[in-house]
Amino acid sequence: MGSAREELKRLIIDKALRHGDFTLTSGAKSTYYIDGKQVTLDPEGAHLVGEVLFDLIKDLEVDAIGGLTLGADPVATAVAVISHERGKPIPAFIVRKGAKAHGIMKRIEGPIKPDSKVVIVEDVVTKGGSALKAAKAAEEEGHTVVKVICLVDRLQGGREALESAGYDFEPVFEVTELGVKP
Repeated sequence: MGSAREELKRLIIDKALRHGDFTLTSGAKSTYYIDGKQVTLDPEGAHLVGEVLFDLIKDLEVDAIGGLTLGADPVATAVAVISHERGKPIPAFIVRKGAKAHGIMKRIEGPIKPDSKVVIVEDVVTKGGSALKAAKAAEEEGHTVVKVICLVDRLQGGREALESAGYDFEPVFEVTELGVKP
């Protein structure tokens, strides 16, 4: 068996990568699609995602991990579970697309303490819009974004958008590593 990263790459290629004609969240057209949830919600995939991402952040000073619902939810949860198993618990949080209109009207859900240092995660980054929204929401609540991580960077401007906004961005894979030309 290979490394967790290599096993995760195999799963993404086998279970998430599709070829055809697609319209992306950004509105762009594409001849391929990466359905990250086919991996992040898969038992083996979730475990591998947690292992690989925890290894990327274990030496950082991080209080919580999360991102914009829905793509980030299973990613953050997988890391939270592995972090507990490894003895360095990092709680997960979810950023709603808009503030809740009832109850205590929270935009961020989860056991996140005030003024936390956070990692923003996403399954796939194209233009970086979802990660930027999550990062801005976290900052508006007083948190500090220490890193933004995605499973796959489609190499279509997301890195540039995130880095120009001042974020430390790291993809686990660039789409070219999956055998796809952007």
